[in-house]
Amino acid sequence: MNMTPEQAAQFADVFGQVVSNVEQAVMGKRHTVSLAVTCLFTGGHLLLEDVPGTGKTLLAKAMANTVQGTHNRIQFTPDLLPSDVTGVQVLDQRTGTFEFRPGPVFSNVVLADEINRASPKTQSSLLEVMEEGHVTVDGTRHPVGAPFMVIATQNPIEQGGTYPLPEAQLDRFLMRTQLGHPDHATTVRLLADAGTRDRSTTVRELITTRAVMDLIAAASTVHVDPAVLDYVSRITEETRPDRAPGVALGLSMRGALNLVRVAKAWAAANGRHYVLPDDVKQLALPVLGHRILLEPEAEFAGTTVPGVVASILTDVKPPTLRAAG
Repeated sequence: MNMTPEQAAQFADVFGQVVSNVEQAVMGKRHTVSLAVTCLFTGGHLLLEDVPGTGKTLLAKAMANTVQGTHNRIQFTPDLLPSDVTGVQVLDQRTGTFEFRPGPVFSNVVLADEINRASPKTQSSLLEVMEEGHVTVDGTRHPVGAPFMVIATQNPIEQGGTYPLPEAQLDRFLMRTQLGHPDHATTVRLLADAGTRDRSTTVRELITTRAVMDLIAAASTVHVDPAVLDYVSRITEETRPDRAPGVALGLSMRGALNLVRVAKAWAAANGRHYVLPDDVKQLALPVLGHRILLEPEAEFAGTTVPGVVASILTDVKPPTLRAAG
């Protein structure tokens, strides 16, 4: 059953309220906040990559505070162990049996701060839970609950003592985005409020976990015309190394599916019950950017992933839709 125009209008109304709520903490970045909320309403995970002091952690905390569920913050460091994330079996001295003590990953919203500062072994402890929503310890599965969203941050500048996320884990993130520095007017507003150290504490709980699950389900019912699916397929094919010079790794099938899913939520967020080719174009870089790997020679020659994506979107002509389904 496809979403109706009335349901799309209701979705857009709730979406706008959540974005405005988060914007109380992250001022002047409505587009980035909208991408983050779209990620939440798609049931995906978000990677925030930017220089220090731009508000990555602030955005993640504001997102967590908006949801009336549980949220935890994990500060990733080189000495962090996988069991510090997922939990551990502890011997109960009274009964002589082992019981599972859940780690901080058992939460609706998990902030993985500076994720690239932990060892690859610890980073990989998130792979199973990000994809399947449960943790396996000593052969026993432990569901983390729903909704479940990981918001990870990393600094792309300071690379000393860091471990780049492997491609398999990057592919688990629905989107990667940046905040950047605020404009002049927003900077003045922030300076005037310098006495407030953590603006995320002003963000009130606005939406229940049940409502989030309902919105995720509703977004999946947005209509996608076969011509748009063909458009996504052609974009996917053009990211592959045999089509794109200088590309070592292109878009996976998981990435293509995620592009369609996030386009559905983006369309509903804009009050439409159908996806337009422009939805796909607007979301291409946040969804594709971290999934495309360049050859070292191409990077040395000045090729960039945003440039590759822009070139593909120029070469692959979008369909002309006469009517929505």
